[in-house]
Amino acid sequence: MDAGRDIPGRKPAWLKQRAPAPRQYRATGALLDELDLHTVCREARCPNKGECYSFGTATFLILGDVCTRACRFCAVEGEGKGAVVTRDVLGPDPDEPRRVAEAARRLGLRHVVVTSVTRDDLPDGGAAQFAACILAVREAMPAATVEVLIPDLGGNEAALGAVLTARPDVLNHNLETVPRLYPEVRPQARYDRSLDVLARAAAWARSPQAVAASRPLIKTGLMVGLGETAAEVGAVLAEAASAGVDVVTIGQYLRPGAGCLPVVRYVTPAEFDGYRRTGEELGLVVMAAPFVRSSYLAGQVLEGRR
Repeated sequence: MDAGRDIPGRKPAWLKQRAPAPRQYRATGALLDELDLHTVCREARCPNKGECYSFGTATFLILGDVCTRACRFCAVEGEGKGAVVTRDVLGPDPDEPRRVAEAARRLGLRHVVVTSVTRDDLPDGGAAQFAACILAVREAMPAATVEVLIPDLGGNEAALGAVLTARPDVLNHNLETVPRLYPEVRPQARYDRSLDVLARAAAWARSPQAVAASRPLIKTGLMVGLGETAAEVGAVLAEAASAGVDVVTIGQYLRPGAGCLPVVRYVTPAEFDGYRRTGEELGLVVMAAPFVRSSYLAGQVLEGRR
């Protein structure tokens, strides 16, 4: 059998998920419930949730659990998918940054990752809430590093500046897929806008405003297995490098729900190795493997900076 071919209902034998450790898994979930926090692990049905919760870590999802967009790869509820609008989409919760910091402190995280649903209804896209979370974590855990995985903020340059001024250690914005597939995969997003977010963040990180010792790493991520070609992935890696991106994650798209796009094919481990080599030749740090996700083992990329 060709390991790269998608057979409906079946995954290659090498595509195996990690079994959770029940006690710590439950403890992590209970803490998040106690503090009334969302995680992308849970809302997006991440395949690494069992492993991460079992290690006492999670990626915090701020600004509610209902997205204003309807990307077809994502399991997070969206207004465009018929989700019921609840209090979570009315406005940022002013106490949420404190609870995020408290959860990170109680979990003993060394690297704290914060992401959000897209909030096109907010003038700043939620940038102020990201900045508040960064500052709250810094106050509660001065030794921890902070990574933010932001939406495109509607291309609002001032909003991006507000997040960067709060000085995250990593500023991540995912390109997600190749330009040709945007209309199908991310119909309310634009590849050129996302690439511009990364370029402007990289320019800021290299400006006199950013102290060299604390300038943020600029990061992006891609899913593969949606019908892209190797040449298209290579072109995206080249454009990311030209934009000033430092780190790229590449992982296998896995259909998180019946309403999401099907997997077109399963990408082989050898192909992931090829993408990693291509990126490294362009000067990028590339993490590429089937279960790689933007926030999975995210702190590893900063180990050399400690």
